[in-house]
Amino acid sequence: MSSTHPIAVIGAGPVGLTTAAELANRGIDFVLLEAGETIASSVAEWGHVRLFSPWRYNTAPAARALLEPTGWTAPDPDALPTGAELITDYLAPLAAHPAIAPRLRAGVAVTAIAREGIDKVRTTGRDEAPFVLRLSDGTELLAQAVIDASGTWRTPNHLGGNGLPAIGEPEAADRIHAGMPDVLGRLRTSFAGRTVAVAGAGHSATGTLLALAELPGTTVHWLLRAANPDRAYGGGAADALPARGAIGTRIRNLVEAGTLTVHTGFHVREITADAVVSADGRKVAAEVIVNATGARPDHSIATELRLDLDPILGSTRALAPLIDPNQHSCGTVPPHGAEELAHPEPGFYAIGAKSYGRAPTFLLATGYEQARSVVAALAGDWTAARDVRLELPETGVCSSSPATTGADSCCGTPAPATEVLPVIKRGLATGVAGGLLTLPLVAEKTTGCCG
Repeated sequence: MSSTHPIAVIGAGPVGLTTAAELANRGIDFVLLEAGETIASSVAEWGHVRLFSPWRYNTAPAARALLEPTGWTAPDPDALPTGAELITDYLAPLAAHPAIAPRLRAGVAVTAIAREGIDKVRTTGRDEAPFVLRLSDGTELLAQAVIDASGTWRTPNHLGGNGLPAIGEPEAADRIHAGMPDVLGRLRTSFAGRTVAVAGAGHSATGTLLALAELPGTTVHWLLRAANPDRAYGGGAADALPARGAIGTRIRNLVEAGTLTVHTGFHVREITADAVVSADGRKVAAEVIVNATGARPDHSIATELRLDLDPILGSTRALAPLIDPNQHSCGTVPPHGAEELAHPEPGFYAIGAKSYGRAPTFLLATGYEQARSVVAALAGDWTAARDVRLELPETGVCSSSPATTGADSCCGTPAPATEVLPVIKRGLATGVAGGLLTLPLVAEKTTGCCG
């Protein structure tokens, strides 16, 4: 692809930074836009969580090719990093690389994308017109192509069993925590000694339940849409990732010991001042609620682009059957790349967790291969773009179907409590000039989601 404009990459998380590395290795101009004040701002929010997949699955070849000549040492491939370690030991050095740092703009969100001078209806001249990205700082940016790797972390699913917000959910927002809150660390006082309801059946839910079980005096209720918790127990000893299998085994033990109370067939209808109410009228006391029902993509910035979205998952129509959580776990998703991720709008791709829509079966390794394939396609190297290879660890059950159990993405288990955000902010002390963020190499490590 030849143009005077750069390729715009949205999101400086693991997949966005991998995309930047792929572009840098091919000598293609780009700009990397991050809505957060620092790179990987969403990962920082679950920095206390330890991934269930080891480092070997969490670094990308393109990134290693940039980092290794700088003296960077790859972490132990068999070690399990926390989200904070993923940033400090890998993503921050990558963002600081001279091939990426000058092209990184943090604290700037993309609010809309269109074609320069052309609305969604017009076809003539569309493919030749550059993309225009409207930014939160009031400026606009022209781009020859757009790769959206912004993820879904900021748009959690609603608690309502029918996919809508539960009655009273907006009013109860101050009692609801999404994803995997840091219940043993930063948010400990919000949970300790309280009655907590956790909704969801994926690894965010089970990881939170394991953490809550360590808080003395805390009463824990587990709300499941499924008729039983068997799918949430996962592959157990049969899982190729032992840490992932151990999650389900530990949860099963807690349930059998009566440490937490399971409410099956529980479709949330209403949230009251002190409880969660199911569609069939059951009432479960809840001073605090954890919404671990997963997330959904927000395509609102691309309403002026021609997208072909699957009506169920919100992924591309071609990708949907390959990632359908009714048929696939994380480890059984087949290889896919630029062809399956393409939209009728040439030059626009959503990759990473956002590409999966509501499917909870995403793994970082999948996103890295998507980035490689899409960049190859934009470079005109279709041989490489179509040569998609993906090696994922097999599992009995990676994550349950969101249609039946409210599953979330494939994440890890809580690490020991740590003040993650202050460490990240210290390590990512930055100099900002003209909207460009430059990051130093980070040497400080933290100790202990999606792998």
